[in-house]
Amino acid sequence: MAKRSARKSKTRARATTAAPRGTTNRDKAVDALMALLAEHSFDEIGLAEIAGRAGLSLSQLRAEFGSTLAILAAHIKDIDRQVLDGTDADTADEPARDRLFDVLMRRLEMLAPYKAAVRSLMRSARRSPALALALNGMALRSQHWMLTAAGIGTQGPRGVLRVQGAALLFGRVLSVWVDDEEPGLDRTMAALDRGLASAERWSGFVDDLCCIPGVLRRGARHRRARDFDEAAA
Repeated sequence: MAKRSARKSKTRARATTAAPRGTTNRDKAVDALMALLAEHSFDEIGLAEIAGRAGLSLSQLRAEFGSTLAILAAHIKDIDRQVLDGTDADTADEPARDRLFDVLMRRLEMLAPYKAAVRSLMRSARRSPALALALNGMALRSQHWMLTAAGIGTQGPRGVLRVQGAALLFGRVLSVWVDDEEPGLDRTMAALDRGLASAERWSGFVDDLCCIPGVLRRGARHRRARDFDEAAA
């Protein structure tokens, strides 16, 4: 409860309007896209509209990005970096579930100024399988870093499943968060708690599944050794 109270106070303090990222053409383009997404669906936004909102020529925009999706990926990368910058080394001794809770709530805090844009993007993704697929790829890259920040391994087959599971979990939490107007984000935190509890159970199931091939191999070796001994006798 103490941790939740601390998280609530930080959430209330987080600005709900996006401050300019900087004065570079890259930053202007990313800010322009996120501002346009708060007003329009993704498929209504073209490179010309982004350049116009950013105050850039098309050649200046082209020097920075090759597509609208690339600009969106740059925004997500910026959010990743802000979350990673805020990683607290003091949480290293906490359970993995609590560490990931903290990381994902911090991500939502960084996204707070862009809530209208995120809501618009999620609506667009529901209408466009191609966009949904592209967003999933971006989410996988981000969640790889989020799990790493929480001290959770992402290597090997188990790591791949964890990353995809984290992406799906965070997507479900986002669907609650975009409509959660409570200052303390109680509904959002409850959804994240439930998702992490389910992920813990799933992780244990996956670990059991990953152990099965080894058990089968050991059983096969034992049978072959037994057959060999019987034949030799």
